[in-house]
Amino acid sequence: MSGISVPTPQPYPVHPGMETADAKEELRRAIRAQRGHRTARQRAQAAEAFADVIETIPEVRDAGCVAAYAARSAEPGMLPLLERLSGRGVRVLLPVLGAGLARDWADYTGPDDLLERAPGRPPEPGGPTLGTDAIKLADVVLAPALAVDSRGVRLGQGGGWYDRALTHLRPGAKVVAVVFPEEVYDAADRPLPIEEHDIRVHAVATTTDWRLLG
Repeated sequence: MSGISVPTPQPYPVHPGMETADAKEELRRAIRAQRGHRTARQRAQAAEAFADVIETIPEVRDAGCVAAYAARSAEPGMLPLLERLSGRGVRVLLPVLGAGLARDWADYTGPDDLLERAPGRPPEPGGPTLGTDAIKLADVVLAPALAVDSRGVRLGQGGGWYDRALTHLRPGAKVVAVVFPEEVYDAADRPLPIEEHDIRVHAVATTTDWRLLG
Protein backbone atom coordinates (compact mmCIF):
# COMPACT_ATOMS: atom_id res chain seq x y z
CA MET A 1 0.00 0.00 0.00
CA SER A 2 2.88 2.42 0.65
CA GLY A 3 3.60 2.69 -3.08
CA ILE A 4 0.05 3.74 -3.96
CA SER A 5 -0.62 7.45 -4.33
CA VAL A 6 -3.92 8.42 -2.72
CA PRO A 7 -5.63 11.38 -4.42
CA THR A 8 -6.02 14.44 -2.22
CA PRO A 9 -9.72 15.14 -1.57
CA GLN A 10 -11.31 18.36 -2.77
CA PRO A 11 -13.13 20.10 0.09
CA TYR A 12 -16.49 21.57 -0.89
CA PRO A 13 -18.56 22.29 2.24
CA VAL A 14 -21.02 24.40 0.24
CA HIS A 15 -24.73 23.65 0.01
CA PRO A 16 -27.68 25.37 -1.69
CA GLY A 17 -29.05 28.28 0.24
CA MET A 18 -25.80 29.24 1.97
CA GLU A 19 -24.99 32.92 2.06
CA THR A 20 -22.03 33.67 -0.21
CA ALA A 21 -19.87 35.02 2.61
CA ASP A 22 -20.60 31.95 4.75
CA ALA A 23 -19.80 29.60 1.88
CA LYS A 24 -16.46 31.33 1.36
CA GLU A 25 -15.54 31.05 5.03
CA GLU A 26 -16.44 27.35 5.15
CA LEU A 27 -14.27 26.71 2.10
CA ARG A 28 -11.39 28.70 3.55
CA ARG A 29 -11.47 26.72 6.79
CA ALA A 30 -11.56 23.39 4.96
CA ILE A 31 -8.76 24.24 2.52
CA ARG A 32 -6.52 25.75 5.20
CA ALA A 33 -6.97 22.64 7.33
CA GLN A 34 -6.02 20.43 4.39
CA ARG A 35 -2.96 22.54 3.57
CA GLY A 36 -1.85 22.23 7.17
CA HIS A 37 -1.22 18.51 6.75
CA ARG A 38 1.72 19.01 4.35
CA THR A 39 5.14 18.49 5.87
CA ALA A 40 7.98 20.99 5.47
CA ARG A 41 9.63 18.60 3.02
CA GLN A 42 6.47 18.31 0.93
CA ARG A 43 6.11 22.09 0.86
CA ALA A 44 9.72 22.51 -0.27
CA GLN A 45 9.28 19.94 -3.04
CA ALA A 46 6.07 21.63 -4.14
CA ALA A 47 7.79 25.03 -4.28
CA GLU A 48 10.33 23.68 -6.76
CA ALA A 49 7.53 22.12 -8.81
CA PHE A 50 5.61 25.39 -8.86
CA ALA A 51 8.72 27.15 -10.15
CA ASP A 52 9.20 24.56 -12.90
CA VAL A 53 5.62 25.02 -14.11
CA ILE A 54 5.35 28.79 -13.78
CA GLU A 55 8.56 29.36 -15.73
CA THR A 56 6.88 27.74 -18.76
CA ILE A 57 4.07 30.32 -18.88
CA PRO A 58 4.84 32.55 -21.88
CA GLU A 59 3.99 35.78 -20.04
CA VAL A 60 6.37 34.82 -17.24
CA ARG A 61 9.09 33.60 -19.59
CA ASP A 62 9.05 36.90 -21.51
CA ALA A 63 8.39 39.27 -18.60
CA GLY A 64 10.62 42.13 -17.63
CA CYS A 65 8.70 42.63 -14.38
CA VAL A 66 6.63 40.14 -12.37
CA ALA A 67 4.47 40.95 -9.36
CA ALA A 68 4.51 37.89 -7.11
CA TYR A 69 4.14 37.18 -3.39
CA ALA A 70 6.13 35.81 -0.47
CA ALA A 71 4.34 32.76 0.88
CA ARG A 72 3.22 31.98 4.39
CA SER A 73 4.28 28.51 5.52
CA ALA A 74 1.24 26.60 4.25
CA GLU A 75 0.82 28.54 0.99
CA PRO A 76 2.26 27.45 -2.36
CA GLY A 77 5.93 28.33 -1.98
CA MET A 78 7.46 31.03 -4.17
CA LEU A 79 11.07 31.33 -3.05
CA PRO A 80 12.64 29.07 -5.72
CA LEU A 81 10.75 30.96 -8.41
CA LEU A 82 11.65 34.37 -6.97
CA GLU A 83 15.31 33.37 -7.00
CA ARG A 84 15.14 32.06 -10.57
CA LEU A 85 13.40 35.19 -11.86
CA SER A 86 15.77 37.51 -10.04
CA GLY A 87 18.75 35.48 -11.24
CA ARG A 88 17.89 36.12 -14.88
CA GLY A 89 17.36 39.82 -14.40
CA VAL A 90 13.58 39.99 -14.02
CA ARG A 91 12.34 42.72 -11.70
CA VAL A 92 10.17 41.13 -9.01
CA LEU A 93 7.67 43.12 -6.98
CA LEU A 94 6.26 41.82 -3.69
CA PRO A 95 3.33 43.12 -1.63
CA VAL A 96 3.85 45.34 1.37
CA LEU A 97 0.65 45.50 3.37
CA GLY A 98 1.23 48.73 5.26
CA ALA A 99 -1.14 50.00 7.94
CA GLY A 100 -4.63 48.53 7.89
CA LEU A 101 -5.50 47.54 4.33
CA ALA A 102 -2.99 49.85 2.63
CA ARG A 103 -1.69 48.47 -0.66
CA ASP A 104 1.96 48.90 -1.58
CA TRP A 105 4.83 47.11 -3.31
CA ALA A 106 8.58 46.80 -2.94
CA ASP A 107 11.37 45.16 -4.91
CA TYR A 108 12.53 41.64 -4.07
CA THR A 109 16.25 41.79 -3.31
CA GLY A 110 16.83 38.30 -1.92
CA PRO A 111 15.58 35.85 0.71
CA ASP A 112 17.54 37.46 3.55
CA ASP A 113 15.44 40.63 3.19
CA LEU A 114 12.11 38.81 3.59
CA LEU A 115 10.88 39.15 7.15
CA GLU A 116 7.55 38.83 8.95
CA ARG A 117 7.24 42.49 9.87
CA ALA A 118 3.95 42.17 11.76
CA PRO A 119 2.29 39.15 13.46
CA GLY A 120 0.25 37.03 11.08
CA ARG A 121 1.41 38.79 7.93
CA PRO A 122 3.36 37.15 5.13
CA PRO A 123 7.07 37.94 4.78
CA GLU A 124 7.76 41.35 3.24
CA PRO A 125 10.80 43.03 1.70
CA GLY A 126 12.35 45.82 3.71
CA GLY A 127 13.36 48.16 0.91
CA PRO A 128 11.66 51.42 -0.14
CA THR A 129 7.99 51.08 -1.00
CA LEU A 130 6.96 51.99 -4.54
CA GLY A 131 3.32 53.00 -4.19
CA THR A 132 0.01 51.42 -5.10
CA ASP A 133 0.46 52.00 -8.82
CA ALA A 134 3.73 50.04 -8.96
CA ILE A 135 1.67 47.01 -10.00
CA LYS A 136 1.26 48.77 -13.36
CA LEU A 137 4.91 47.90 -14.04
CA ALA A 138 4.13 44.17 -13.99
CA ASP A 139 3.72 42.17 -17.18
CA VAL A 140 2.16 39.36 -15.17
CA VAL A 141 0.87 38.99 -11.61
CA LEU A 142 1.21 35.74 -9.66
CA ALA A 143 -1.60 35.88 -7.13
CA PRO A 144 -1.91 33.66 -4.06
CA ALA A 145 -5.23 31.87 -3.69
CA LEU A 146 -6.91 29.16 -1.67
CA ALA A 147 -8.82 27.90 -4.71
CA VAL A 148 -9.78 28.88 -8.24
CA ASP A 149 -12.47 27.53 -10.55
CA SER A 150 -12.67 27.05 -14.30
CA ARG A 151 -14.39 30.44 -14.74
CA GLY A 152 -11.39 32.19 -13.21
CA VAL A 153 -13.13 32.84 -9.89
CA ARG A 154 -10.46 33.12 -7.18
CA LEU A 155 -10.96 32.38 -3.49
CA GLY A 156 -8.54 34.52 -1.50
CA GLN A 157 -7.73 34.71 2.18
CA GLY A 158 -10.67 36.99 2.92
CA GLY A 159 -9.05 40.40 3.36
CA GLY A 160 -9.75 41.59 -0.18
CA TRP A 161 -6.19 42.92 -0.57
CA TYR A 162 -5.59 41.43 -4.02
CA ASP A 163 -9.03 42.32 -5.36
CA ARG A 164 -8.27 45.96 -4.55
CA ALA A 165 -4.69 45.78 -5.80
CA LEU A 166 -5.72 44.26 -9.14
CA THR A 167 -7.91 47.25 -9.94
CA HIS A 168 -4.61 49.10 -10.57
CA LEU A 169 -3.34 46.53 -13.09
CA ARG A 170 -2.36 47.91 -16.49
CA PRO A 171 -4.38 46.75 -19.51
CA GLY A 172 -3.07 43.55 -21.05
CA ALA A 173 -1.29 42.26 -17.96
CA LYS A 174 -2.22 38.71 -17.00
CA VAL A 175 -3.13 37.41 -13.55
CA VAL A 176 -2.20 33.82 -12.68
CA ALA A 177 -3.54 32.23 -9.49
CA VAL A 178 -1.19 29.76 -7.78
CA VAL A 179 -2.79 26.79 -6.01
CA PHE A 180 -2.27 23.10 -5.35
CA PRO A 181 -3.80 20.74 -7.94
CA GLU A 182 -6.80 19.71 -5.82
CA GLU A 183 -7.70 23.39 -5.33
CA VAL A 184 -8.74 23.85 -8.98
CA TYR A 185 -12.52 23.45 -9.14
CA ASP A 186 -14.77 22.62 -12.09
CA ALA A 187 -17.37 25.39 -12.11
CA ALA A 188 -19.89 23.13 -13.83
CA ASP A 189 -19.86 20.82 -10.81
CA ARG A 190 -18.39 22.76 -7.89
CA PRO A 191 -18.46 26.51 -8.59
CA LEU A 192 -16.71 28.75 -6.12
CA PRO A 193 -18.86 31.40 -4.43
CA ILE A 194 -18.37 34.84 -5.96
CA GLU A 195 -19.25 38.37 -4.88
CA GLU A 196 -19.50 41.56 -6.92
CA HIS A 197 -16.09 42.85 -5.87
CA ASP A 198 -14.23 39.63 -6.74
CA ILE A 199 -11.83 39.99 -9.68
CA ARG A 200 -11.38 36.93 -11.87
CA VAL A 201 -7.97 35.65 -12.91
CA HIS A 202 -6.80 34.71 -16.39
CA ALA A 203 -4.97 31.46 -15.61
CA VAL A 204 -4.01 29.04 -12.87
CA ALA A 205 -0.70 27.32 -12.12
CA THR A 206 -0.29 24.20 -9.99
CA THR A 207 2.60 21.84 -9.27
CA THR A 208 1.70 19.81 -12.36
CA ASP A 209 0.57 22.25 -15.07
CA TRP A 210 -0.90 25.63 -15.90
CA ARG A 211 -3.98 26.50 -17.92
CA LEU A 212 -6.05 29.40 -19.13
CA LEU A 213 -9.42 29.94 -17.45
CA GLY A 214 -12.79 31.41 -18.32
